[in-house]
Amino acid sequence: MDYEIVTLKEKIAVGISARTSNASPDVGTVIGGLWERFFNGGIYASIPDKADERALGIYRDYAGDERAEYTAMVACATTGEPQGGEYDVCRIPAGRYARFIIHGDMVQAVAAAWQEIWQMDLPRTFQCDFEEYQDDRMENAEIHIYVGLEDIGG
Repeated sequence: MDYEIVTLKEKIAVGISARTSNASPDVGTVIGGLWERFFNGGIYASIPDKADERALGIYRDYAGDERAEYTAMVACATTGEPQGGEYDVCRIPAGRYARFIIHGDMVQAVAAAWQEIWQMDLPRTFQCDFEEYQDDRMENAEIHIYVGLEDIGG
């Protein structure tokens, strides 16, 4: 699977989150439920100061083991942190990322891409990986997957 190395600036992401693991039998229900609440529950529409219209699927706080728990978050990038604590906030760290560009069904293409990524020998940080949905076409979407990489060399 092809990818390119990119360097990103820090992003502030605002949304909702839950803990799960890839080994959990309800992982699909947990993550799907976040997406459902985010869009159909009016959360996306109510987040102030969006940096753009793209939705983000963020995965952080895991130990590098495919069975380990992590925090899954559905969010959007914002130009600042909202006041009041109504939403979960995360900072996507600045740094090097492998960017994969995926086209296809939003659910199936992303799941298949992650299966391949987990099999790759990348120098991952396991701090924060995320999907950036470029549009809202369910059947033929463009999704960018960013996988955090260790800073090798100086």
